[in-house]
Amino acid sequence: MTPPLYFVILHSVSNVLTSAKTPVTKIPPNIGVAGCGQWGRNLVRVFHSLGALKMICEPSPDGKETARSIAPDAVLTEDFQEMLQHPAVDAVAIATPAVTHARLACAALSAGKHVFVEKPLAFALSEGEDVLRLAQQLKKIVMVGHILNYHPAVLKLKELLQHGEFGKILYINSHRLNFGKVRREENILWSFAPHDISTILMLLEEFPEEVRCTGGQYIQKGIYDLTLTTLDFASGVKAHIFVSWMHPLKEQKLVVVGDRKMAVFDDTAAEKLVLYPHTIEWQNRTVVTHKKESESIPLDSTEPLLAECLHFLECIQKGKTPKTDAAEGLRVLQVLSASEESLKENGRAIMPGEQKRSSYFVHPSSYIDPDVQVGEGTKIWHFSHILSNSKIGKNCVISQNVMIGPEVTIGDNVKIQNNVSIYKGVTLESDVFCGPSMVFTNVINPRSAVPRKFEFQETQVGRGASLGANCTILAGTRIGRYAFVGAGAVVTKNVPDYALVTGIPAKISGWMCECGEKLSFANNPDKCYGCGKSYRLSGNSSVEEIC
Repeated sequence: MTPPLYFVILHSVSNVLTSAKTPVTKIPPNIGVAGCGQWGRNLVRVFHSLGALKMICEPSPDGKETARSIAPDAVLTEDFQEMLQHPAVDAVAIATPAVTHARLACAALSAGKHVFVEKPLAFALSEGEDVLRLAQQLKKIVMVGHILNYHPAVLKLKELLQHGEFGKILYINSHRLNFGKVRREENILWSFAPHDISTILMLLEEFPEEVRCTGGQYIQKGIYDLTLTTLDFASGVKAHIFVSWMHPLKEQKLVVVGDRKMAVFDDTAAEKLVLYPHTIEWQNRTVVTHKKESESIPLDSTEPLLAECLHFLECIQKGKTPKTDAAEGLRVLQVLSASEESLKENGRAIMPGEQKRSSYFVHPSSYIDPDVQVGEGTKIWHFSHILSNSKIGKNCVISQNVMIGPEVTIGDNVKIQNNVSIYKGVTLESDVFCGPSMVFTNVINPRSAVPRKFEFQETQVGRGASLGANCTILAGTRIGRYAFVGAGAVVTKNVPDYALVTGIPAKISGWMCECGEKLSFANNPDKCYGCGKSYRLSGNSSVEEIC
């Protein structure tokens, strides 16, 4: 621990951020960092330099090696729960894949920890609201890593705006472009735009009335590589956010245009903030432009990430609300969600915060056709596609790379694991489990050159049935209630209720209780040792529950 360095830096940065007069006199809180990847390693570096790093959670070998090289004295674990249970960890900084942010933040709050979470706060409004609600209930601090709010150039720009240097603001343009890492778990909107949205909302102190967004998918279907978002504000200001990871040059530029002055914040340039006192006036009913010399604005040299981390530590010690708290993160999330909705509807104007809030979650990389019905509480994860006229019940989990439809009906509480396609003709009743990469067919004699779409056969999977990994269900069969199809089995004929079938072709090799335990039938009737239900075996072909 190095409290003197922490005191000196915190006092210096606090003067920039909050005009603090006196330094903090407590030692820094102990921070656990979850994730030591591309960005997490920077949090590890800064919190370690401040003497605040206690623990690092990182499962990958490369991440562990990086963690040890930066902070050899920190406790290293692969188990996030171990970090949450460590009594010396006061707060957790989350730098894991974005889809995990809300879940891990809620777990940390529930464990009594303060939370710093990288952007975005969550991938669904309901999840962001859950984080905010839990933080308020438990009286814990949540801070979102919108780092530009702590950048000296942005802070100076805000100061100039407040002093009226620009006159009436006309528009703001933001470009965040690069030829860099192409992600599969999120599109460019969610990867790049949160910083720009947060900055624009902070500068204008307004929330947009309408959002429009368009984009292009060039590398991976369903993953937008570039987007252009337009925000319309009640004051008349328009903001444009252009983001792309398919651009030949790196560009991180924010342009503010007023009727008295203009400014360019270029984070890749040596002179990061430049003012342009250009003006426009009307002379004899003609527009006349006056171009003047630019002025480079001197800035504080504090590293933005250092300022951000120090602000988090200070908020914990003083019980202050962070500049970028969960409420601010939720506002950004509202704009992102509206942008995503507009993007999927070809640029239709959406009112953020007032758009229809889905009672279910759909990952941004997935696509849901407009005429699909999805029940409350259902979650649809990465790279999945739900085709037209399909109906999905409540509280289902649709995992990665799943295709459903068209015209498929799925009951409540169904779990479909990765890489499963459920075609027209297949019906899943409630509580069905489909294991990874299991296969449904919908025709008996497929030929590529012979259309069979009018010959689809119906396959019915009864309530509570489990279909093991890599099994195959031939078209036209019925899987009985609470039946269990073993991994790799090939089902060619109907499966009775409660039957366990295995092998190729699948044959009855036992019987299963509703709770999933195997029945022995050493005695008939037999009682399940797991849940206590009783069953009667009739011959060798059927089982019935005894009430």
